[in-house]
Amino acid sequence: MTKYPPRSEIVMQNPSSSHRKVVLVTGASSGIGEASARHLAAAGHHVVLGARRVDRLIQLVSELTEAGHDAEYAQLDVTDFESVKAFVEGALTRHGRVDVLVNNAGVMPLALMQDLRVDEWNQMIDVNLRGVLHGIAAVLPGMRERQSGHIINVASTAAHRADPTGVVYCATKFAVRAVSDGLRQETTDLRVTVVCPGLTRTELTHSGGDEQVQGAVRTALDAVGISPSAIAEAIGYAVAQPANVNVNEIIVQGTAQV
Repeated sequence: MTKYPPRSEIVMQNPSSSHRKVVLVTGASSGIGEASARHLAAAGHHVVLGARRVDRLIQLVSELTEAGHDAEYAQLDVTDFESVKAFVEGALTRHGRVDVLVNNAGVMPLALMQDLRVDEWNQMIDVNLRGVLHGIAAVLPGMRERQSGHIINVASTAAHRADPTGVVYCATKFAVRAVSDGLRQETTDLRVTVVCPGLTRTELTHSGGDEQVQGAVRTALDAVGISPSAIAEAIGYAVAQPANVNVNEIIVQGTAQV
């Protein structure tokens, strides 16, 4: 069920400012999504946050509104197109437009292909790729009608290389990068950005996959991983550019990552 905080609980920041945008963020309950919500809200934008873990969204929206920012939430499952459409249509009903969509939701259960974790392969395809396509399909008609909008897809440095323990994960991120570049070339009205984070300290390695492989990645994260806030700032940079400037792709990784 979609739930929103009462309008009395939403604090408006710089509502008349021309730079203020309505920004939808998927996978906003933790990691890069949460960091992006905090960064964009602090920049004066109205953030609409979606994820499955509503309890975390409630807490995040409470923190943001108490700090004087403008935020709301809705339960969201990016693998379900009806859920994504409701998420977008709710924002359109309340605000009249969606200026930016940050397609961030993702999963990363790493393992060798020989382990034949087919259910996890399908999960990655459903969340990492189909979820991005659902988001695009939900916002694209309105953006094209307005001849204005910005779609930001979070991929990975895994969109530039294949690793033996992350073959399907890499495949989904390669696909997200291809979708982003192709969509960008379809129109001269909309902006499309793909953001490729390197090793980032999030919860991606905390569920699924081969425990030995995931443990090795967590060890690498401790050594060379960067904060989700670094990715959020890159997203904020792309959002802040003038309407006639498109940041095609941003790759962000720790200095120590090779």
